[in-house]
Formats: sequence, C-alpha cells, structure tokens
Amino acid sequence: MKKITFLLSVIILIAVSGKKASAQFYFYDNKYYDNPVIFEVGASIGAMNCLTDIGGHKGVGENFVKDLNLGKTHISGGIFLSATYKYMFTLRLEGTFGKISGDDKVLESVRETTKRRYERNLNFFSKINEVTLGIEAHPLYIFGKNKEDKDPPRFSPYLYAGIGYFSYNPQTKLNGKTVDLQPLSTEGQGFAEYPDRKIYKLNKFNFPFGVGVKYDLSPLIYLRAEFIYRMTNTDYLDDVSTRYIDPTLYSKYFTGARLTNALLLNDRQYELDPTHITKPGDVRGRSKNKDSYFSFNVKVSYTFGREKIN
Repeated sequence: MKKITFLLSVIILIAVSGKKASAQFYFYDNKYYDNPVIFEVGASIGAMNCLTDIGGHKGVGENFVKDLNLGKTHISGGIFLSATYKYMFTLRLEGTFGKISGDDKVLESVRETTKRRYERNLNFFSKINEVTLGIEAHPLYIFGKNKEDKDPPRFSPYLYAGIGYFSYNPQTKLNGKTVDLQPLSTEGQGFAEYPDRKIYKLNKFNFPFGVGVKYDLSPLIYLRAEFIYRMTNTDYLDDVSTRYIDPTLYSKYFTGARLTNALLLNDRQYELDPTHITKPGDVRGRSKNKDSYFSFNVKVSYTFGREKIN
C-alpha cells in the first residue's frame, strides 16, 4: 500500500500549506475564526459485507439485499484526509482495509429451494485493501438552508460518490490449509479450450457511492456515520462466475500440488455426495451480475484550518 501512503503524504502537505493561504470566512464561534477551506484527518471503524454468487438465501438467488448474509459481516477500518469548501463539498482521500467471505453451507436449512447452490458446496474469503478518492455533497449548505445560521453548524447529511482501486485475493481452506483460488483456474481461465475466460486480475477499479451524516462535535472534532456501496467490474470476488469445465484438462496445464488443488477445489460437490457426477457445462455461477461489497462506517476526525481567536 505504498501508493496510499504517498497520496496521504501529499494531501497532508497540501493541507498544511492551504491552511496558511486561506482567508477568513466567518466567526465559527466566539473562540474560533473559520476559513473557506478546512481540513480533516481521521480514522474509521465499521462492518464490511459482500454480494457474490456464493451463499445467499432461499430460491434461485437475487440481487442486492435478498441474498445478503449478515452472518458473513466482518470488521473493517480505514484512515482518511479531506478538504471541505464552505461546508458544501468535501474532497476525501481514503484507505480502507477489510475482509469479505461467503459460504454455500449457510443454505443448508433451505437447500430444497436453492437449485443446488447448497450442494455446490463452495466457499471463499478475501482481504480487501482499497484506496478511494471521492466527493461529499452537503445539500443543506449547497441550497442555502444552513448558510446563514448564527450558531456553529452541527448536523449535515450528505451524498457520496467517487472512484476507487482495490486489491482482493479469493482463498479457501483445504485440509486445514489456506489455498489461493485464482492460480487454479477453477473455471478454465487462461485455457485455450475456453478462450473467452481470461485470467482475472486481483487489482481492480470500483465505484463507491452512498450516504452519510456529519456531526460537528466541537470546533476540532467531527463525527460521521455512513453507508458506502462499491460497484465493481469483476464477477470473481468469490472465484465463481460461470460453468464447470472438463476436469481432465487440468493435467494438461498443471502439475504437482497445483494440479491436486485444482481437481479438489474446482468442484466440491463430492464432499457432500461422493456419488455425484458433475458434467462439463453445468452451472457453477451466474455471470449476469457483477460482484459488489459495501460497508457501514463510523468516522472520527480532527479538524484543522480554523484559527483560535487570541
């Protein structure tokens, strides 16, 4: 994450120089002047979850919250730097770190309705490392409702949108050991027999958007609570997207432990039913919808850019 560290350092330098250059905007209260641009440095803690092909609820599988498994929620955290112009717009650079996971075993109680998603018996987990650049828009100030308040502004709901770059690496457990799934080409990625299935990259762009609310706890401390949803351009957060391949092809491309792992992990239905025979072309996942992930965060930040009245 060297790029994140570099970008954060640049923002700090800009913030420090910007504080000296900015002009007085108005009296924040009887103790502080305010400036057109104020800066924040802060941290967040929250909960992260995902929507992929694996897991879900009863039925054939649907979009968004219908297939949300709250039991697969994980802790996330982050750090951020931001610059706010007259309370209307905030430019925010942020690094977020979390985890996502999914497991078909959560469908056991409704297995009769899931069109063999339970019997598919796949699972995954992955760390998420993300850097985003986004904008907060605060309607109460943009449209003037709070501009003329005599008291210090306290409460402001906002909309958020941006662009991000994240890394992930779907993994699973096999005989107690952690195994990376992407190198195993579990759906024939990179095989000549499946020219339309490219090896997926583990670094991708995403498009975060969401809503939040900011509360001015004091002249120096801000609190935020926000929900951020990330659209991605990959269907392989969970290493599942399309159909099963002919497993005899693995011996053509792999040897040793990689061959063994590919044979055991591309199709795990044998673990529940040793007599089951999977045919090449049977449904493994559905590529119609891309995978996504989201988080709910609570943020606290220290504000600088205000000047105390002597």
